[in-house]
Amino acid sequence: MNTTLSKSDLQSSRIQELTKQFTALEPEIRESPEKRALSLLHGMIHEIWHQQQAALPDSSHRLVLQDIADLYKSAPKMESPAERTPLPIGTPAPDFELPDANGNRVRLQDYRGRPLVLVFYPLDWSPGCSQQLDLYQQELEEFEKRGAGIIAISVDSIYSHAAWSAVRRITFPLLADFHPKGEVVRRYQVYREADGFAERALYVLDTDGLIRYAHVSPYVHHIPDIYELFRVLDGLKALQPSS
Repeated sequence: MNTTLSKSDLQSSRIQELTKQFTALEPEIRESPEKRALSLLHGMIHEIWHQQQAALPDSSHRLVLQDIADLYKSAPKMESPAERTPLPIGTPAPDFELPDANGNRVRLQDYRGRPLVLVFYPLDWSPGCSQQLDLYQQELEEFEKRGAGIIAISVDSIYSHAAWSAVRRITFPLLADFHPKGEVVRRYQVYREADGFAERALYVLDTDGLIRYAHVSPYVHHIPDIYELFRVLDGLKALQPSS
């Protein structure tokens, strides 16, 4: 008997797994327009899945999740200039504790003793954010070579993070600064009050939790230079005492 699962079977299993995660997390969020919007998104994804399951040949089922992943290409553009300036170099990074996409609490202190890249970004599913975090996922090995951790933070909920990270296959932590909304983003001085989300900003912390690099993109849609980020991490690595 052949026990090998087809691509369609694997994708169906993944949809079922994500549905269970969504259902388990749903009671933890208070009623709000954001929760209703996420519930609608959840329903839309399932409707697309069921329609294409019925209409497409088995070999085409793999297009379903890719179609969802590509939604950012038709999303409204973000092109506003920066409004905030980051915290000064050399100051201690403000402490925080936030939930990741699975509801696990992540603390800044958990990363003490290694360099850390903090990525503040506007919103899940938006054009620049999809491209930026895809880039960091593709280059994750380069961060690991430099001994650096990477965390991304936005004002989205854990439900949005869970769906977005699954569709985009993002494996590093996405933290939800959802309630009180933007509390941590404000501590890092990169909250856009009129828009209700973060600037596109980067901080690099050293092993003692001090800010050694800070950058706010001049426009929200500008993706920071990853090679500059690597140069900063290389500089920090050169300063570490050899073991």
